[in-house]
Amino acid sequence: MDGDPRAAGRVATVIGVLFGLAGTGTSAVSVALPELAAGLGVGVASAAWVISGYAVALAVLTAVHGRIADIVGVRDPLVIGVLLMATGALVAATAPTFPVLVAGRVLQGVGAAAVPVLGMALISTRWTGATRAGALGRVTGAATVLSCLGPVIGGALDAAGGWRWTLVLPVAGLLALPVLWRAAPTGGQREHFDVLGAVFVAVAATGLVLLIQSPATGAVVAVVGAVLLATGVPATFVWILARPHGFLPRAIVTNGVVLRSAFAAAAIPAGWFALLVAVPLVLAARGWSPLGIGLVLAPSALLGLLMPRVTGRVLPRWGADRTLVVACPVTVVALLVAALGAATGASPLLVAAVAALTVAFGIGQPAMTLAVTGAVDEAQRGVALGVTTLLFLAGAGVGAAVVGGLGEVLGISGALSVLVALPVAGTLVMLRQLRANRTDAGILLATPEFAEKSADPVP
Repeated sequence: MDGDPRAAGRVATVIGVLFGLAGTGTSAVSVALPELAAGLGVGVASAAWVISGYAVALAVLTAVHGRIADIVGVRDPLVIGVLLMATGALVAATAPTFPVLVAGRVLQGVGAAAVPVLGMALISTRWTGATRAGALGRVTGAATVLSCLGPVIGGALDAAGGWRWTLVLPVAGLLALPVLWRAAPTGGQREHFDVLGAVFVAVAATGLVLLIQSPATGAVVAVVGAVLLATGVPATFVWILARPHGFLPRAIVTNGVVLRSAFAAAAIPAGWFALLVAVPLVLAARGWSPLGIGLVLAPSALLGLLMPRVTGRVLPRWGADRTLVVACPVTVVALLVAALGAATGASPLLVAAVAALTVAFGIGQPAMTLAVTGAVDEAQRGVALGVTTLLFLAGAGVGAAVVGGLGEVLGISGALSVLVALPVAGTLVMLRQLRANRTDAGILLATPEFAEKSADPVP
């Protein structure tokens, strides 16, 4: 239904703010990461868990929330998600020890994962046509403004009350509950939820992050990560064969376009979250305050505000595949520039690297969405986007883990250099996709049916 555009705008603004709070849940904290580590007596590698733990929970639970909403409707899981996000933020902000803080951050990620998938579902269900389009634009605008200002907000909160205040920002999401309760639809399809499939994916993702961070966190973490990875990956494959319509549907995970697009796009948040850890650590080591770090990243925030308009022009002209082919090399350059900036302590290079990754992120994520929606049937688009969002956000956890795990072994510059392998691989994968597209087009042109159709006179 079209409904009242003003009501749609109000709900969309609230959802956009929630989007932004989910984003600032990481970007605001990142500028205070060095102070947080010193305050709780942990090293750089351990401090990175504040970012990667949140990212992994966000990745895995995004798809889970989407499936739950299909069963019970949007309202209950969305409201519970916001409650968990706020509770996790409070636990983290008041944590007496670092393990409790990480547990709070994981709980926060579990809740925040409901916001992107269910917020969009709420608007798509309640409104149609021009009203829906306007509401989605309002969501993007509000989310972009708040997310881009995350480092500045984090720095200001730290200056006002210390690093713990940078963790408490998502609690403001509780103010949205009355609006969500009234606006969100209830009732679902009452389908069966594949619990084991979700558990196997979560085990594999957690094992990967643990193993990557193990060079700086010790042999015990390495063994646990290896066991989880060695258990979760084969269990996931076996479960996909046994349950082709389960948590990871076989039709989606065997779709070459979906997998290639998601893999290439995942390299971008890997670089972004790596810089969220690396840049504050490098600048803090040179005497920068959290507020100063937030302000020096402000140009990237302003650039982020312009990206929706840039994406609106780029995607229709280049298409999804070519856009990803551009976004991955931009990520390569950004990581190399950041590695040089970390090695020399040159803050302009770090600022330039973050700005370049802002551009890559701004065009890469929509390109992935466009590629996936064009590669699957309409009935499978929701599931396909859930799976690719899982892979996309899992890349964020990997990026933070690489800096945390290898930063103390190879240095921040060395860790960023190693991470370059991901966007390089993404570029090669998407070049292969472009070649496949040209081959398919050539085959189509050569078919007798196409030749006959082309020879028909234009009416």
